Amino acid sequence: MANKQAALKSLRQDKKRHTRNISTRSELRTLTKKARLLIAEQKPEDADAALKKLESKLDRAAKKNIIKKGTASRKIARLRAEWAKPSPEKK
Repeated sequence: MANKQAALKSLRQDKKRHTRNISTRSELRTLTKKARLLIAEQKPEDADAALKKLESKLDRAAKKNIIKKGTASRKIARLRAEWAKPSPEKK
């Protein structure tokens, strides 16, 4: 266990940050699943709104170092590419 007051405070802060980071990552996963589902269901208006919200959350998470900047950029690019892909025609 830590001996100094500063070390104890640091542990308390780390615990709070850890909890906040976990909830943010969970929210990102949920939003990603919703966006993918809307893309698969071919609902363009809803999918576009979901992607905009997800992009914003990913950028904010990257800015706060919850996820890496490249990871956020890659996820956004792949989802946008999936969204822009032409839908398969029914035969």
